[in-house]
Amino acid sequence: GPPCQGFSLAGRRAINDPRNELFRYHLQVVDLVKPDFVLMENVQGINVPFGNNKQQTNGGCCGNLRKNYAKHIREKLDKHGYKVQQHVLKAVDFGVPQYRPRYYTFGIRNDLAKGMTIPELYNKLFQMRKDFLRARNLPEDRPVTVAEAISDLTTSGKCTIECCDSESPAGFKEIVYMGPKSDYQKLMHADLNGRQLNSMRLVKHRAETVERFQKILDTCRKGVQLSIQDRTRLGIRKTSTTPLDPNLPSHTITTLPDDFLHYAEPRVHTVREHARLQSFPDWFEFCGKYTTGGKRRSKECPRYTQVGNAVPPLLAEIIGKALLAILDNLTGRT
Repeated sequence: GPPCQGFSLAGRRAINDPRNELFRYHLQVVDLVKPDFVLMENVQGINVPFGNNKQQTNGGCCGNLRKNYAKHIREKLDKHGYKVQQHVLKAVDFGVPQYRPRYYTFGIRNDLAKGMTIPELYNKLFQMRKDFLRARNLPEDRPVTVAEAISDLTTSGKCTIECCDSESPAGFKEIVYMGPKSDYQKLMHADLNGRQLNSMRLVKHRAETVERFQKILDTCRKGVQLSIQDRTRLGIRKTSTTPLDPNLPSHTITTLPDDFLHYAEPRVHTVREHARLQSFPDWFEFCGKYTTGGKRRSKECPRYTQVGNAVPPLLAEIIGKALLAILDNLTGRT
């Protein structure tokens, strides 16, 4: 997917953000490769028009701000020889313990689709959904919860050791992993047999930060963003803090570790906990810095960012299976 920052409803949505135009390079690749299918993922804000026609665009979106970028991409793909579908898919519907609604554009090359009924990606995914979840021993009639995803990674009742990560400075701790508990955790852990995981480093909070986090857990609703009243009462300026509810899926994981608080412990999550909420398997290793800030954010991609910007692997897997099924349908393969 092209960068989402310029389209995000949680961001500035700057009309002249040059990242908004980077989808054009995706279309250049489409022209060079001429793939059977094109799939593009982005935030739902890509389907929301910018501003009004009096504002300047620096050439963006054909100078027509009332035409949103999703529609613009659809029209461009149509001209490039593709029949296009656009759908909002929620990761939570496919075994991911996180809501994460995202906007998907799916194009099928015209010569493949000629004279045939075009299978809908959305319908194909939901036809496959139950078998997909059942094969992974995941619930079909409810979402996977935060506790089911990360309860085996709590610090309570576990030994801590010096962080094993060679890319981490000295002085950080991590838990000694004791093994999975829930079916989701067993799926993520697979055949690692209790092996210590990558990116388990615990955040070092100041004592006053731990005290404030504990007050949030004790006095604020879980599973919803802190209200203005709660932030005023607790002296918190940050507007996007959410203590997670153990019995619900997570809100959409971002690239910032302090957007969420652990449901039972006064701390933010480890990279591995964020990865679990995204459905990254435990064997997947993240490399590089854990966090970065300031001007470096435009040049570096630390681990929390790697996790937060990803398409959840479970969702990616079922989309891949659906695309293969659609291709088989169009080409007559069995």
